[in-house]
Order: sequence, then C-alpha cells, then structure tokens
Amino acid sequence: MSMGSEEKWCVVTGGRGFAARHLVEMLISSKMFSVRIVDLGSSIELEASEEQGILGEALRSGRAQYVSADLRDKAQLLKAFEGVEVVFHMAAPNSSINNYKLHYSVNVEGAKNVIDACVEKNVKRLIYTSSASVVFDGINGLVNADETLPYASKHNDFYSATKAEGEALILKANGLNGLLTCSLRPSGIFGPGDRLLVPSLVANARAGKSKFIIGKGNNTYDFTYVENVGHAHVCAERALASGGIIAEKAAGQAYFITNMEPIKFWEFVSLILDGLGYERPRIKIPANLVMPIAHMVNWIYTLLGPYGMPVPQFTPSRIRLLSCCRTFNSSKAKDRLFYTPIVSLQEGIERTIEAYSHLKAVHQQKREGPSKASIYLRGGTAADILLWKDKRKTLIALLVLMAIYYNFIAPECTMITALSKLLLVAFIFLFIHGSLPEKMFGYQVEKISSSCFSLSEERSRSIVINIASFWNSFVRNFKSLSRGNDWVRLLKVSVSLLALSFIGLVSLQTLYKTVVLFAFTVFFVYEKKEQEIDSLCQKFQFWTQRKCNVPGKVSTSQG
Repeated sequence: MSMGSEEKWCVVTGGRGFAARHLVEMLISSKMFSVRIVDLGSSIELEASEEQGILGEALRSGRAQYVSADLRDKAQLLKAFEGVEVVFHMAAPNSSINNYKLHYSVNVEGAKNVIDACVEKNVKRLIYTSSASVVFDGINGLVNADETLPYASKHNDFYSATKAEGEALILKANGLNGLLTCSLRPSGIFGPGDRLLVPSLVANARAGKSKFIIGKGNNTYDFTYVENVGHAHVCAERALASGGIIAEKAAGQAYFITNMEPIKFWEFVSLILDGLGYERPRIKIPANLVMPIAHMVNWIYTLLGPYGMPVPQFTPSRIRLLSCCRTFNSSKAKDRLFYTPIVSLQEGIERTIEAYSHLKAVHQQKREGPSKASIYLRGGTAADILLWKDKRKTLIALLVLMAIYYNFIAPECTMITALSKLLLVAFIFLFIHGSLPEKMFGYQVEKISSSCFSLSEERSRSIVINIASFWNSFVRNFKSLSRGNDWVRLLKVSVSLLALSFIGLVSLQTLYKTVVLFAFTVFFVYEKKEQEIDSLCQKFQFWTQRKCNVPGKVSTSQG
C-alpha cells in the first residue's frame, strides 16, 4: 500500500455499513484524511450514486482505498492498519440476528484484534462505535440516562451484551503505547441508506401490520440522524487529536450520541409512515399480550434458522425496544467532544422520506361512477343500507331485522306462520301510522305515500323483463349442457345446485342469520376491495378454464 510521506490515513472498519458509509463520505469531503475502507467483501461494489459521487472519485484518485479484511483475523488487520493514524471501528454484525457465537466473535474477539493491531502499528487514535443499548436491560425504561449508569446486569439481546464487552475492552486500552480511545453510543440511528428500520416499517405497512401500537404508545425515544452520527465521530477524533486537557478529558470515556430531541416512539414511526403514504398506527396492543407470541416466533427461528428461515422482526427483544422509554443525555458529548447535531430531527425525517420515495405507497386511482356492488344492488335505498353509506338507515334496518328474528324466526314457527305474523304486524303498523295526525307534540309525522305500494308501468315492465331474462338464461344453460362440451358451465351449475341442496337442510333460523350477515358484510367488503377480489376471481376463472379444458383435449385426441 503506497502512501505519500505527508499523507494522513484513517481506517473505517465495516466501512460499507449504514452509518459507516456516511462517515466515509464525510471524511473524504473534509479532506482531513485519506480513507481506507475495510470490510468483509472481496471487492467494493458501488451503487450508481456512489460511483458518480465523491466516493467513486476518491477511489479513482487514490484518496480512498478498499481493503478486504475480517476482524477475526488479526493478520489481515495488521495489513489494513499499516501507516494509519486513526481507526474508526464501526464493524458489527446485524443487530437483528440474535446469534451469540457470531456477535461474540466479532464484537469481542474482533475488538481485541483491533486493539492489538492498533498498538502494534502505532495507531494514535481509536474511536469505537458502541450502542446506547449497552445500559438497557430490556425491562426498565431509561429516561435521560447518562454515562454514570453502569452496564446492564442482563442485556436485551446478544448484540447489546457483546457490544458492552467490546466497549469495555476499548476503553481499557486507552493509553496503551500512546493509543487514545473513546466510545460513542448512538441511539436509534435512521436516515438514507438504512436497511433495517424504514424497510421494516414499510414491509409491515404493506402487510397491513402498521396499524398496531405495541404498548401504551407513550414511550419516548431518542433517535439520531445518520449524518449526526458521522459528525459525532469526527468531533471525537478532533477532540482526541487536540492534545492537552481537551484530549485528556475526552479519552477513555463513553458518550451517548442523540439528536437531543426526544420524541414519542410511535409519533416518529407515524411521521415516517405518513410521509410515505401509509396508515398511521392507531390500535394499541398490550406488550404482555404479544410477548408470548414473540417468544414462540423466536423459538421457531432457533429451530428453523439453520435451514434458511428468514430472520424474524417480531422477537422479544424487538418488542421490548418498541414499548419502553429510551432517552439519553448527550451533555457529556457536548461538553467534552463539542458535539451538537448538524441536522435537526424534523429535517432528518424529511430527508429520510425523500430518500425512500421509491417505497411510497401506490394509491389506486379513485373510482369514477358507482361501484360494482352499488350497481348490483341497483343503487337507491338498498345500496345505502347494505353498503353502509347511510349509517342511520343501516342501523334502523339492522334493528328491524333483529326484531323480526326474535319475534318471528327464533320461536321456530313454520314459514307460513312466520310470514302471517309478519304481515299482521306490518298491517297494524300501517293502520296506526295512517290514523295519526300530521303533527304530534310539535313534530311533523311523515306519511307513507300510497304510491310506495304500487308498481309503475315502467317498473312492472322491468320486472317482467328480468323474469324473462332469467328464464332465457336458464334455458341457455340447459342447451349448452346438452351439447356436452362446456365443462366450466357444468361446474358452475353443479356447485350452485349442491349449495341449494345444502341450504334446504339448514334451519330457518340459521338461514336467516346467514343471509343477513352475508348481505351486510359481503357487499360492503366487495366495494372496499373491488379490484383485489376481481383479480382473484379472474385468476380462479383462468385456473378452472385450464383444468376444465383437459377433458376436452382428451376427448379430441381419442376421436
């Protein structure tokens, strides 16, 4: 690795990670150091924006280098740290993978190798990226927690536990062979390039799960915009490089890094989802209720993970993170590292939403004209009631139907008896209603017009045409079936007749309840999900046609 005699180099381990990418570009832009990017990949693969941006230019000009190295291999680190002044140790496994062996090998044994390589190669400064979760036990919430809080006696997951061990090693190494160290504990990193938080929120929203709030929804949280995390690393490096009392106070210490703007966790989630066009969470589910399910999911993953099961998001540790308060005091970082956020929380959220515009919800165009469900119901009062457009009419209709059921259907009357009773009540009601005065107690009594009971000539003609059309359709079905070549029609007729035969076995009470439930739900659901249901019906029809074409092909080949 050739370097100019006056050229200062730094290393960013895990340099292709989420926060590390932002730090790399920030370091290149500042021109303080030439940057050596260390990561596991055998070669660096740039995205189009990186290729055309500052990183691609730096790699081409030699101001940045890529080195493939594994933290668990000290020899590789010694080679990567050759001639380096500063190491930003940001490498870590995916926090959602709760695998102790993996996390220990990277976060603890890897940290030891980093320290040893820094000491042997005379690296001057080592800045470690830890986690705010090193003090979180997964049970007790943290409100304005500062660095005086000890490590948790029992951590929420293996990632946090091994991060705490790694941090303790880094801080203990301060002063070895002139090496100055410090540790940064960012909380809730978010922003462009994130492959965990926002993509998970969007995936849940598209699956219809974004409407749920785990817990009471009042838990406050500290989030940190990713550029502020990068800026904190630069501040830490500058403080350690300052020498004198500033470096002395900064070295060997841990610092909480936040945006210094606590916010309710679920409000933050709502702002992201709302900005991307998805539904805000609104239904609260107690954390104690979902925790057993999360434990079951985790247990299933333990069994099936080795066989390719994807890492679940619904885990006990994740439930605790979603339902607890987690706010931290960044005063120490402000006083000793001179850190203050350079991007506000609001601006960070706006930038994040803009960066994930490709994940925005695709809203279907509003339907022009009446829905198919409304057309099937011929519009008017029936559509208003069954499609819940006029909720007052719908509730009145349901009350009337309930009264009919409990007075005429539930007593197990015969069909003729029930119909006779119903007509008797209707006639008595009409008689009493007709005898009432036009005004009672200052209220206008709306009379039922006699025209409501008569059929116009046009309406009569329409009914006759419908009956004739039904009869002709019935005859056409018989003609088509008699030819013996329409398997789809045979299937439809057979299913319809079988359904009718089953209905004949059902009691009047069950039939009544089923019809009422069907009428008041199916049409409503169909109107709301018309396109999805039509699409499923088309797929089913296509499948049945393919299946039913098989007998035709067989008979043709035999002929």
